[in-house]
Amino acid sequence: MKRKLTYAVMLGLLFAIVGANVALAQYTATVSGRVTDDGKPQAGVQVINTNASNGRQFKMKTDKNGGYSAIGVPFDNYNVTVVNASGENVYTHKNLNVGQSGGDIATVWDIDLTKGGSGKQAGGAGGGTMGQTAAADANTKGQPKVTTEEVEKIKASNAKAEGINALITQYNAAAAAKDWKSAVPPLQGMIAADPTRWEYLQALGNAQLNEGDYEESIKTYEQGVTVAQGYVSGTTARDPKNPNSDPAKAKAGIGQMYASQGSAYLKLHKNEEAIAAFNKAAELDPNPAVAYFNICATQYNVGNMAGAAAACDKAIAADPNKADAYFIKGSALYGDGKLDANNKYVVPPGTAEALNKYLALAPDGGHAADVKAMLEAIGAKIETSYGNKKKK
Repeated sequence: MKRKLTYAVMLGLLFAIVGANVALAQYTATVSGRVTDDGKPQAGVQVINTNASNGRQFKMKTDKNGGYSAIGVPFDNYNVTVVNASGENVYTHKNLNVGQSGGDIATVWDIDLTKGGSGKQAGGAGGGTMGQTAAADANTKGQPKVTTEEVEKIKASNAKAEGINALITQYNAAAAAKDWKSAVPPLQGMIAADPTRWEYLQALGNAQLNEGDYEESIKTYEQGVTVAQGYVSGTTARDPKNPNSDPAKAKAGIGQMYASQGSAYLKLHKNEEAIAAFNKAAELDPNPAVAYFNICATQYNVGNMAGAAAACDKAIAADPNKADAYFIKGSALYGDGKLDANNKYVVPPGTAEALNKYLALAPDGGHAADVKAMLEAIGAKIETSYGNKKKK
């Protein structure tokens, strides 16, 4: 009378929640400044930064003091225009380099409609008249002296960031189209350019997993875990320009990579390795319900009913509304039943409760028929009002 869920069914449950696409953020800066006319603030005018490479625009309106700002502007060169309330273009500045300026990821560009623009841009301070490219001038507006060597380093850093941004754009487009084969080369280029970014390795591992290259994905996740652990342990200094170098984020990333690695092991039918990876994920993940559920399902498939039920209990404790966890727990307990002296099938305590809880949470769920059959087989009452509900 024992019922055993098929391995394919369990994999279907697992892969609905792991191996997801990783959205990668580009290198970005804050752009700000003031618009004046012979020193007088110009309120309500529009400042437009147009990306010279792709035409993407960032539009900002000045406040009562003439100030404007925009965050999340990708490193690149921009053409700046100012449009007054009448819709007239009253200022143009070409090829403003947005990127790192000294130690800051910010570009400050003050505009005087009479005198032109000046401010701290990537590569040092700069100033120029309307319609001209800003000339590097380390003494403009009291900015500190920037050596030629420092300027060259900043330019090289910005060029590297712009190159990575272009690769990120290629990857994001491939990932959106679920073209995982095309997603791999730009990710490999990003990792070669900056091997300190564990999130690039995570994304590559996911692309390889989704492409079916399971052995390679396992190796890639291991590399990603090693890089992320450097930030968690403090052996790798936190990079203020990289939010993912925060130890808490790196720790969460390690948990995600172990979970995905477990999925790759499952695809290779390496169940024990999968369980070990899922256990590591559960220890690190601030929301371990998914990891414990994966252990629950995997333990069921290897025939460890007691282990499955115990892991399901942990998944349920982390997420009491996860119907499938009750389904597998009930199935595991049911599968661990025995025939008594009267040839009656007796199941462990909690079996009927777990199965009924599944029906309460998912009365029309994909496993409702299996659950009802198990309840009927053990002579248990279907306690939910949905027990005899017919689908329309």
